Amino acid sequence: MKKNVKIVGALAAAVIVLLGVWFCLKPSGAAGSKELDVQVVYADAGSKDFHISTDAAYLGEALKEAELIEGEDGPYGLFITTVDGVTVDDSLQQWWCVTKGGESVTTGVDTTPIEDGDHFELTLTTGY
Repeated sequence: MKKNVKIVGALAAAVIVLLGVWFCLKPSGAAGSKELDVQVVYADAGSKDFHISTDAAYLGEALKEAELIEGEDGPYGLFITTVDGVTVDDSLQQWWCVTKGGESVTTGVDTTPIEDGDHFELTLTTGY
């Protein structure tokens, strides 16, 4: 019985430490007014540019404020389903890929920090 208590205590301590590390290292957005550019690339390879002025700290919040995106909340945050009125077609395995300056982002749209002058791309991608 004592062995089980020690194991549970050790696991609880490990969880607390990992949460502390995550809170210290999680990406944080800059405070204050920001200007960012967002390029939307459609399935036909056409594109449209949007300029967004925001006080938001994270990309998802800025895109929602600009009424550029819609989506569904999932286990990993917001899953973008519609951009500029174009909705993904699940039967074609379409999804919106988010990149920053042409490079993949490693965070969800809700946790992607933004800074003044950032440039993001939202590309309608086919195939999982």
